[in-house]
Amino acid sequence: MSKYTEIYGVDISKDVFDVYSISKGHVKYSNDAKGFKSLKGSISKGALVVMEATGYYHYRLSQYLYKQKVLVSVVNPLSVKRFIQMKLAKVKTDKSDAKAICEYGKMNEVPLYTALTDVQSECLQLFRLLDNYLKKRTATKNKLHGEEVLGIPSKYVFRSLKRNLKHLNKEIKEIEQLLLNLVKQDQQKQLTLLKSIPGMGVKTALFLIVITDGFSKFENSKQLCSYAGITPTIRESGSSVRGRSRISKVGNRKLRNLLFLCAFSACKHNKACREIYERIVNKGKSKKLALIAVANKLLKQAFAIAKSGIPYDENFVSKLC
Repeated sequence: MSKYTEIYGVDISKDVFDVYSISKGHVKYSNDAKGFKSLKGSISKGALVVMEATGYYHYRLSQYLYKQKVLVSVVNPLSVKRFIQMKLAKVKTDKSDAKAICEYGKMNEVPLYTALTDVQSECLQLFRLLDNYLKKRTATKNKLHGEEVLGIPSKYVFRSLKRNLKHLNKEIKEIEQLLLNLVKQDQQKQLTLLKSIPGMGVKTALFLIVITDGFSKFENSKQLCSYAGITPTIRESGSSVRGRSRISKVGNRKLRNLLFLCAFSACKHNKACREIYERIVNKGKSKKLALIAVANKLLKQAFAIAKSGIPYDENFVSKLC
């Protein structure tokens, strides 16, 4: 039996959002302040509102409801998608999705949403913009290389690309400095601790602090590893199916990618990570699998060091994590 008086499933899009509950059925609202207020007025006390993490669209509604003391849960869209597939549903509309999200909230122990602070919100926006500029910079560099290979048939194109690259480098540098300044306001100590871990880059340390709210959102390192999507999944069935173990990938892709990049450096400079990498490779396993294990170890080290307040010590850190 659910511990909530009612569960509302919300399927949200750019202009509207559909809401389903057993007592009120299906209702459609405009995705603006007026729609938020109308929904708030219809929610019974002790109810839970469940919605998918849909990029930008869910953010305003979840923040509004949280500030209005309404219980909210923002769930992984992939989990809901698998839930719908499991039911063999033949109809897919906004209305049916809202009902499915409601049913998902009833049948699963969903996490409660915690609103972002103004600093967290700005940092996450800056990280998204930084990602966008980094991708553009890579594309611009590749285009410049192509022009050079061709012998620069158009000097205007080449000069334009050079100007664009210079502008992107300037923007990237400014964003990275702004991120550093924002995190230092509240979490200077944790940033210093994480930077003491060999292989842990500044960008990864900043992102970790922001998305975990200074590691306060997780009770243990296993939860954090699951959130990042670097926990192994076993594929075995009976005596014939012996699939290769893989990471779940149901988690924060951005954090997973950053950790994977850090793993290359950690294999060289981090004693515990280097030992794990060599042990796995010596067993005949793939280097990719070894790097994933290193990323997992790095995340556990970060959690242990942030929680303990003790800087990295290669002879002591293994006892913490």
